[in-house]
Amino acid sequence: MRFLKVITIAMAVLIVVGTTALLAVIVHRLSNSPAPVAPSVPAPVAAVLDEPAGTRIVGIATAGDRLAVQLQGGGVDRVLLMDPHTGEVVGQISLRGGAR
Repeated sequence: MRFLKVITIAMAVLIVVGTTALLAVIVHRLSNSPAPVAPSVPAPVAAVLDEPAGTRIVGIATAGDRLAVQLQGGGVDRVLLMDPHTGEVVGQISLRGGAR
């Protein structure tokens, strides 16, 4: 019976010590947490498309890491591929005029 008392007291002491240590770690981590860093917002990019008069933008969509800008008027319908970080036109997709 004495052995059972000793074991019960030892387990109670371990529970109290473990709970105290856990609370101390939680308080320490909460008090030393770094300030949240605001996400960086990319700088706005101004892009001027050198297109003929009468050209209008019909749609814009993402294509991988590029922007696809659909244009109509001012010639054949076409899609310009742009780099959104620099505003530079990096490619063009268009249909040739006339039948083959």
